[in-house]
Amino acid sequence: MLVRLEAFIISFIAVANAYIWPSPQLDALEAARFDQQGFNANFLAGFIQPCDTFQFGSDTGRANAADWIRTVGFYLAFPHWADLFTEAYHDMATHNSTDGTGGLDASIRFAEEQARVENAGDGFDNTMTLIFLLAIVNRYISISDNIALAALIAIENCGGPEIAFRGGRVDAAVPNAPGVPEPQQDLASHIASFARQGFTQTEMIGLVACGHTFGGVQHDFFPDIVNVLNDTSDTEDVAHFDTTFVTFDNNVALEYISGTTQNPLVVGFNDTTNSDKRIFWQRRERHYAIVRLLIRGANTLSMPCRFANSLDVYASTCANLFVRMLDTVPSNVTLTDVITPLPVKPSNVELILDGNTLQLWGQVRLWNMTEDPTRTVSMLWDNHIGGTGNATLGFAGLSSSTGGKYSAVWYGFNATSPLSFLSLDAIAGVTSLSFVVDNELDDQDGLGFALQDGFMFSQTSCLFGDPVVGKFDVAVRNGVNPTRVYLEQSITDSVQRVSVSEIDIVPPSEPIAANAAYSLWSINITEATTSYGIGAEIDGVKYSTTDTHVMVLFPPCPAEK
Repeated sequence: MLVRLEAFIISFIAVANAYIWPSPQLDALEAARFDQQGFNANFLAGFIQPCDTFQFGSDTGRANAADWIRTVGFYLAFPHWADLFTEAYHDMATHNSTDGTGGLDASIRFAEEQARVENAGDGFDNTMTLIFLLAIVNRYISISDNIALAALIAIENCGGPEIAFRGGRVDAAVPNAPGVPEPQQDLASHIASFARQGFTQTEMIGLVACGHTFGGVQHDFFPDIVNVLNDTSDTEDVAHFDTTFVTFDNNVALEYISGTTQNPLVVGFNDTTNSDKRIFWQRRERHYAIVRLLIRGANTLSMPCRFANSLDVYASTCANLFVRMLDTVPSNVTLTDVITPLPVKPSNVELILDGNTLQLWGQVRLWNMTEDPTRTVSMLWDNHIGGTGNATLGFAGLSSSTGGKYSAVWYGFNATSPLSFLSLDAIAGVTSLSFVVDNELDDQDGLGFALQDGFMFSQTSCLFGDPVVGKFDVAVRNGVNPTRVYLEQSITDSVQRVSVSEIDIVPPSEPIAANAAYSLWSINITEATTSYGIGAEIDGVKYSTTDTHVMVLFPPCPAEK
């Protein structure tokens, strides 16, 4: 698929005021946000479910989810599932709302930040390891977007509320200034720290109460907070904030109100580090602040009791605070609008020239639907010669999102083999797609799902031997007349940020015909295992294919005669 890099069909987006496909960054972010389990799922959710999953050692009461959340930024001292939330808070907590620096920008990945006392524990390193191991950082989804996504997915998939998500975070090049609150600090210091981050005292109480629904404090890293637990030879065990430490619920508040809490930051043996106790216990007419402030200033006893028994109030309050936390970024960063799922979305769309045929690969996702053997799904397309085509699509798989709240069904472009391709006439080509689901047309309100077939990989690409390992053939449609055609290679800089390197392809001195509609531009390559995409500049505008190819998978080049 070919897309304009800056903002493809930006005029249509302005008119429709909506996410219009194709939009490379939004397509990637939307998929990472909503394709969580099953067919075409991203890898993050698989490292969260079940909610007590922990990849980095024995089961000591930790979970990956806790680690992810902690990375964004609380001084919750735990690593596990709940660590996802803390990861997010610790990364965000460097924000200075006065000068606009710091925030959720993945600076927590730097060893200098992780080595600070305020970031004790190995949860941050664990979550960063997963992100890079899974290779989910790319040109469209930053490390910091992944941290936000992981925290969000962790919350939603372990009983929490649905969280509005925006993308477009920019990764820091250097560590940020210290600023994460620590358990031994006094209440005034905590209030000042959250104020610097942009949160009021009320919001501070809410964030701590919401964040501490997961996880706990690990003895190994915090022996001054948690005594050695049951097994004196096991120093990795965790003292949890509430009795349901891998599930989102309001037990952290209920148990505090009832006096049954075992929260180590409330009833710990070292009162100096009982920070939750200081934050939650602020007398005003003898009311519990954790509840009173979360319900926005209720000043009667009945309201605290109602809140303590209302998971809905707790969940909605936390959802709003989580959004605020995840969207706290440096002032020079502009996030996207809230990303919502497209009801009909093409995915993994790719065009390849094969002689006189265009191979059209891809699937279409139908959002919030389930499998129905009686359903009919067709794809229509327009071409360059004023004609149309149609094909019946085949069922490919199911996926789900948000802890199973939503489901999606996928259909492949090839009815008999959903993971294969559909053959189109190369001369006629293709300009846009639309879909008919049970006789209902979806064409993005008349815009269609735009495709460009101006340039693409050719199946004549092949492998040589050493030192030149092979050649890429790029098919360029006659009449497109690009000023540049180049390979695109994703590269990672010294601080792990992804960018794209362009390798120009020298235009042929004489046209090399692939068929009546396409000519070939070729380039020899010396790195067989590197993945490449294609870019082109046409009338001063840059375009890019979203598919990439690895040369080592090409067939051998034919022997020279």
